[in-house]
Amino acid sequence: MKIYLVQHGEALTKDVDSRRPLSNVGHAEVGLMAEFLAGHMKVSRVVHSGKERARQSAEIFTAIIAGEFPVEAISGINPNDPVEDFASQLADWNEDVLVVGHLPFMAKLVSLLVSGSADADIVAYTPGSIVCLESADCKNWQVQWMLRPELLTDSTNKE
Repeated sequence: MKIYLVQHGEALTKDVDSRRPLSNVGHAEVGLMAEFLAGHMKVSRVVHSGKERARQSAEIFTAIIAGEFPVEAISGINPNDPVEDFASQLADWNEDVLVVGHLPFMAKLVSLLVSGSADADIVAYTPGSIVCLESADCKNWQVQWMLRPELLTDSTNKE
């Protein structure tokens, strides 16, 4: 089983919009990531935290990678939720899933699944980043790859 753990794309600040939807940059970067990964990954399910920016990111990935099936809001993956609860639920899953959430939750989840400690620093997410973990038994997880949006953008146009 593979689990794709995505930090939502760049969001507007609270003072601009209290719902914190994706910014224009966030929309573009998540779309670029999804387009790059199209054809290289398949998922049977897409879940998100229910927050606007996570829902929007999940919908972009779904439209480009997974086709037109509904994304699902789930509880327990908000920024400061305990990762142990969600990790224990993975034993009941048997399909490749894309999960869109927030920091610090996503980084702590990767750390817990790979090292056994949520406090280990395994990955450094930036908005729109994705980590692919794989496990044959939903107990022993390995990092297969990680991709950050800045790797896909044209660095020659930046000053």
